[in-house]
Amino acid sequence: MTQHSTRPASGFEAFDMLATMVAVVRPDGECLFANTAFETVMRLSRRTVQGVNLFDWFADATRLSETVEAVALNAFSSSRFDALLRRGPRPHEDLLPVHVIVSQTDSPERVLVELIENAQQARQDREERTLDQVQATKELIRNLAHEIKNPLGGIRGAAQLLALELQPTDLGPELNEYTQVIVHEADRLQALVDRLLAPHRRAQVVVDVNIHEVCERVRSVILAEYPRGLEVRRDYDTSLPDFRGDREQLIQAVLNIVQNAAQACHARIAEGTAVINLQTRVARQVTIGKQRWRLALELHVQDNGPGVPAEIRDRIFYPLVSGRDGGTGLGLTLSQTIAQQHQGMIDCDSEPGRTDFRLTLPLP
Repeated sequence: MTQHSTRPASGFEAFDMLATMVAVVRPDGECLFANTAFETVMRLSRRTVQGVNLFDWFADATRLSETVEAVALNAFSSSRFDALLRRGPRPHEDLLPVHVIVSQTDSPERVLVELIENAQQARQDREERTLDQVQATKELIRNLAHEIKNPLGGIRGAAQLLALELQPTDLGPELNEYTQVIVHEADRLQALVDRLLAPHRRAQVVVDVNIHEVCERVRSVILAEYPRGLEVRRDYDTSLPDFRGDREQLIQAVLNIVQNAAQACHARIAEGTAVINLQTRVARQVTIGKQRWRLALELHVQDNGPGVPAEIRDRIFYPLVSGRDGGTGLGLTLSQTIAQQHQGMIDCDSEPGRTDFRLTLPLP
């Protein structure tokens, strides 16, 4: 009996670096190669996958088989469509919605089939929109700050001069109160502008950072603020290595997210049933902002609150957008900016009873 090798077929090793599923097949569907991501998703070894017919893994393989044949015959160079992939060759297996991309190779006897989970594709699209949004927000903040600060200083100065000119008449105390209101509100707006500009102004202090030290610092602050009714659980992957970054900025970024989670859980805190879970994991072959990283850390901040309101779910990282009465809508904006300054990003998955903010940062 011939012993099959589990090593990648010659020339296909680079596909193991991809996070998407890739298979190289003959025009009749026989699988010549499947990459590591395909093994992981299908929960089968490369040895098991190679040699089987890829068409058998689809709920309806008609379009796939016609497309593979057409690409092999050079009718067109590539094609893409949606399909349902079985997590096994049997009808009762779970079906996985995927986006299929069929492309030519350097040989008509080999056709490349790339499978992207629809959820993964949606996430990539969402991440690209978020990064574009953060960049647009930066420009907006800088321009607004410039336009606001100069007239604000003039208003404050004029109010102070006016207060000095007021005569001690019967109306004096009342007019003084009005000028103090103007000064106070000008200071409040100045503080708001300073908070918006804080991540852009302060130079990064880059040191070795342990993400679990960051989490523990945030956890102690939150438990001091909410000593009753809130449980902050830990689920750490202690194998995660240190990385280079600004510890204080990262603490602020994570603290903003955790404080948002705690504030969202105020009803559960009153009941004594609020839970926030801090979970760290390692991720492999991660794309962040169109850049590929071999390793990354993922910090999940999960809470059992009511979830992010649907009407602002796509805008929660915009400045001044808040789902809470009295909220400034700056915390998540600043956290996203800090994450991007570390070449990472934050995204959110939310439904009633479960909200998961995920901070992804590249590792060396």
